[in-house]
Amino acid sequence: MISRDTAALRRIGATVAMVLVLGGCTRDHRGQSGDPTGPPPAARPEAGPTASTEPPAGCPATGVRIRSTGGDAAMGLRALGLELVNCGERPYRLNGYPVLHVFDKEREPVMLRVVNGAKEITSGFDQPPRQVTLAAGERATAVVLWRNLVTDSTVVATNGEFLTVAPAAGQPDEEVDPDGPIDLGNTGRIGVSAWKKADPSTPVPSRPAPPPAPSAVPSSVSPPDSRL
Repeated sequence: MISRDTAALRRIGATVAMVLVLGGCTRDHRGQSGDPTGPPPAARPEAGPTASTEPPAGCPATGVRIRSTGGDAAMGLRALGLELVNCGERPYRLNGYPVLHVFDKEREPVMLRVVNGAKEITSGFDQPPRQVTLAAGERATAVVLWRNLVTDSTVVATNGEFLTVAPAAGQPDEEVDPDGPIDLGNTGRIGVSAWKKADPSTPVPSRPAPPPAPSAVPSSVSPPDSRL
């Protein structure tokens, strides 16, 4: 029988189905890139899925733009696709994980653990990072994962409203559209996969693609007896 998590992960789609194998590399939310040194991010009405369509003249000084490609939620498992576009004129190198910060509706930082590889949250996203070099116009993708899970009724559930993402520790971040609340329950953790170079033949998605229809009988199900 196909597990509920497997069915949920299929809905993430080809654009966000990347993998990493660092089992359970965890860091404190503050330790991943340091506490935010400035004020919480100001509202950016222009930020969001259309940001990468702006002309090259609007490319940030970093030479890259980061946006979300939409989220998927099923059976408590959440997945949000991320896309980094090299909008500059020079090659851009990545080798690691996106750096995340979550803020509540008051734009105050939410303290949580960032799980590099998401192994404590779900399987299939724990392939180790590899060096990625993006030529002008090329893209890299990653996935943010969490569970809306409440295991202790005495602990207040956490909901984030805003999300910032940096390409790596110590680099400038951008606010991205989380496509809904970041409803962490009381797990206190969020996972992220490593950056992976996007296939140039893959169109830029606006949302994760729906899962493909099953093409074979699941291995856990015995085929019918031909003698019947």
